[in-house]
Amino acid sequence: MKLQTLLVAFLSVLLAGVNSADARRDLALKENTENALEILKDTDSKLDDWFKDAYGYAVFPSVYKGGFGVGGARGKGEVYEKGKFIGEARLTQASVGFQLGFQGYIEIIFFEKEANLENFKESRFALSAQASAVAAAEGAAANAKYELGVAVFTVAKGGLMYEASVGGQKFEFIPAD
Repeated sequence: MKLQTLLVAFLSVLLAGVNSADARRDLALKENTENALEILKDTDSKLDDWFKDAYGYAVFPSVYKGGFGVGGARGKGEVYEKGKFIGEARLTQASVGFQLGFQGYIEIIFFEKEANLENFKESRFALSAQASAVAAAEGAAANAKYELGVAVFTVAKGGLMYEASVGGQKFEFIPAD
């Protein structure tokens, strides 16, 4: 009986610790996303129009990319539909070719229509090597256009990467509870 009580108490404390760790992680991602959005909007004021007009968007506040012959990138972000948070997403990338270095950047993907966001949410979405990301700078968003219902903007956070490689990004959507 005492052993059962101790076991239940131990598991309760353990699970409470797991839940609070998850909450901290979610809050940290939310805060990082909010900071990334501020940086994006400060970098190019024309992005405000994209936020107003897009059906949805995914923000990856910290994508880290590295390579030495073979490369990869990872990031975690938040997804919004009509300005409302709907879940998280994971970004992974693999590439081959000449590449050397490490780089960190912010990435935002705008979805023009509901169907484009649905493809993303159902993990039927990938950015190919042919997709082009626009480096966010004042005025860059004014001339950017959707390609196949998607527009991608990035802001470098630091690092140096030399590359002539081919690869693509894949995404996994995790809906909010």
